[in-house]
Amino acid sequence: MSRGHLRVMLGAAPGVGKTYAMLEEGKRLRALGKDVVVAVVETHGRAATAALLGGLEVVPRRTVEHRGVELSELDLDAVLARRPEVALVDELAHTNAPGLQNEKRWEDVEAMLAAGIDVMSTVNIQHIESLNDVVEQITGVQQRETIPDAVLRRADQIEVVDLAPQALRDRLAEGVVYPAARVDAALSNYFRLGNLTALRELALLWLADEVDSALQRYRAEHGIAGKWEARERVVVALTGGPEGETLLRRGARIAARSAGGELLAVHITSQDGLREATPGALASQRALVEQLGGSYHQVVGSDIPRALVDFARGENATQLVIGVSRRSRLAALLTGPGIGATVIRESGDIDVHIVSHSRAGGRFPLPRRRGALTLRRQVYGFLLALIGGPLLTLLLVNSRSSDSMTADVLSYQLLVVIVALVGGIWPALFAALFSGLTLDFFFVDPLYTITIAEPSHLVALVLFLVIAALVSLVVDQAARRTRAAQRAAAEAELLATVAGGVIRGEDALQALVTRTREAFGLTGVRLLDGDEVIATDGEPADPAHTQRMPVGERGTLELSGRDLEAADRRLLAAIIAQLDAALEHRDLAATASELGPLAETDRVRSALLAAVGHDLRRPLAAATAAVTTLRQTDVSLDEADREALLETAEDSLRALATLVTNLLDASRVEAGVLGVSLAPTEIDDVIPPALDELGLGPAEVDLDLPEGIPAVIADGVLLQRVLVNLLGNALRFSPRDQPPVIAASEFGGTVQLRVIDHGPGIPGERREAVFQPFQRLGDTDNDAGIGLGLALSKGFAEGMGGTLEAEDTPGGGLTMVVSLPAATDRTATDRTATEHTATDDTEGQR
Repeated sequence: MSRGHLRVMLGAAPGVGKTYAMLEEGKRLRALGKDVVVAVVETHGRAATAALLGGLEVVPRRTVEHRGVELSELDLDAVLARRPEVALVDELAHTNAPGLQNEKRWEDVEAMLAAGIDVMSTVNIQHIESLNDVVEQITGVQQRETIPDAVLRRADQIEVVDLAPQALRDRLAEGVVYPAARVDAALSNYFRLGNLTALRELALLWLADEVDSALQRYRAEHGIAGKWEARERVVVALTGGPEGETLLRRGARIAARSAGGELLAVHITSQDGLREATPGALASQRALVEQLGGSYHQVVGSDIPRALVDFARGENATQLVIGVSRRSRLAALLTGPGIGATVIRESGDIDVHIVSHSRAGGRFPLPRRRGALTLRRQVYGFLLALIGGPLLTLLLVNSRSSDSMTADVLSYQLLVVIVALVGGIWPALFAALFSGLTLDFFFVDPLYTITIAEPSHLVALVLFLVIAALVSLVVDQAARRTRAAQRAAAEAELLATVAGGVIRGEDALQALVTRTREAFGLTGVRLLDGDEVIATDGEPADPAHTQRMPVGERGTLELSGRDLEAADRRLLAAIIAQLDAALEHRDLAATASELGPLAETDRVRSALLAAVGHDLRRPLAAATAAVTTLRQTDVSLDEADREALLETAEDSLRALATLVTNLLDASRVEAGVLGVSLAPTEIDDVIPPALDELGLGPAEVDLDLPEGIPAVIADGVLLQRVLVNLLGNALRFSPRDQPPVIAASEFGGTVQLRVIDHGPGIPGERREAVFQPFQRLGDTDNDAGIGLGLALSKGFAEGMGGTLEAEDTPGGGLTMVVSLPAATDRTATDRTATEHTATDDTEGQR
């Protein structure tokens, strides 16, 4: 019996149309003559999905009782007994009710496949086990029902059912996905536009990775080692030098020449850590890669060319872009083939583009203060003398004549000069002595003996040595000057980088520390301010091999690795001066940031005084006038007039009391001394007192409070004040025929109270301004108070550990959302009757 085939409809979120697409495909297969049954489909009350079930055979479900509740589950035995050609199974990650054969629905599907039944199923990206933590970070919701990646990867066919995030939100707002009562909470939580966009990208990337894995498996199974140009994959090698931007843009143009071209940038980090790139340059180039639509990778390898080629092969690259080498031909001759030549030789069928650029390659450590010529050049000089001398002797002996002595001497002299140019003084002296003895042995009578019988022969030998020494000294001096010039240029570049970082206000401390480690070839550098580590780069400091340099009055620079020479210390002193300036700049910036809130406090207090002067005057004047009139004995007042005056005085004094209360609350919030008593608080215990305080009846406010909403951790008195302010605000702007709505919902351990109005709403650019003190919509209504309602509401909400946010009401208007932590058994125990002081900033009212 052959195994059945599994076909999975993969979606980024609920409501994208997976079940709908599965049912449509089932009806299409049935029309082609296939035996198709519906094993289990969840319509979730969606009429369009339920309508597609018409015309399809539905296998009756199995009813299971669990804790007094009847659950309807897939009947595996009935499906196996029916034995259709194709079974439609919705929600592959579903957990079965206890008591069934299998714990998970995907295990039921495995049984159907083993029985030879083809299965078509659905799953959302959030249910894939390897992505569970990523989805939780994006949405804030932990998915308890997951499916192993291996199960999904064994599927014979995976199709992404895609829908643009805004289109899905539109479907949700129209009530197509969830009932109307759940729409607002869904739009503001799981179905945020950013969440849906991230989940969509996650689904597409997962499927793309699965396609790549399938292609690699096919190539491995069929022994295909060469690249397959299914699409252009361009790998750009970055050194961290300034030429990186040129290489990236050239690579992007190459990738763009073909449809679906992909750009990959890779930086090979040397294992010895002696030649690291500048982090700032790599960071900017990484940002450029992302702007160009590519991906950035970092690989560690001791053999840079081989690591680069291996990476390109592993990514099935078709093109490799590297920068042209700036080494001279002599340098290439002395040190062997460079990275470019090695990459070309090892690349095989990968096309290599060597791009010329106007600036040199990556940054290098400062040239060390040591001998003018490197040990390698000296070794090459000795080898040239040892190999070139015998070869030259063999050539001259075979062509020797009575008239060739002068040419023989000059030939050996040329050899000495060449050795001096390559290896310096010691190889040259060795070559001169060796050549003089060889001339005496092979070319001066008596032959084949080393005898200096004539004084002229001794003079010739001495001249050989003098000429070799003079030429070597010239070469050595030129090398010293070249190295000094290189070091001076490197020092100037380092100082320019240091100064530029401080002037630009970058993270100068980290850049200086990193550049110091690179420049002096150290294993690690740390900057401390007292006992606090401010910046670090490289391996942790080794106390046994650490040098400490003071930086200003408080700072210390710790250097781990080799001992610095005198010339290095001179340059280090300049860097320390820049570090001192950067530390001082940081301290000044911290002081300025501390002064900012003080200036804001002064501004708030000035506004408060101005508002008090304006808004206290009206109720005081009205109350004074009413009381004065009542006290006059020469004025005749009837009962109605006296009642009106008393009512005016009462209203004015009540308004004055409210205003003073708000001002005192605002002062407490501003001063950070708002006393809060947190305890588990039922929503139903807070709303009625708030309505009573506003004098509202049942017909004036709509309540949408589902059963089972948990209690919140809050201060009941402060929460009532928040609701009074928000509801009073909503009443002021709501049309007469559309009363405000108070709704509640739970999401991810948070309870949200929503006060909804259908008024004019607030433009997006003024969304933050509504929470500023002394702000009113239009600022034209003198009866609206001084604009502290939303300021206090936000301060109270944040003082209770929650948030207050403004959102658009679907169809027009404003929705104020109060989010507070739900009271679980543990939080109720930990936080009951907890007293704390809120230090939230004061905000304002529209």
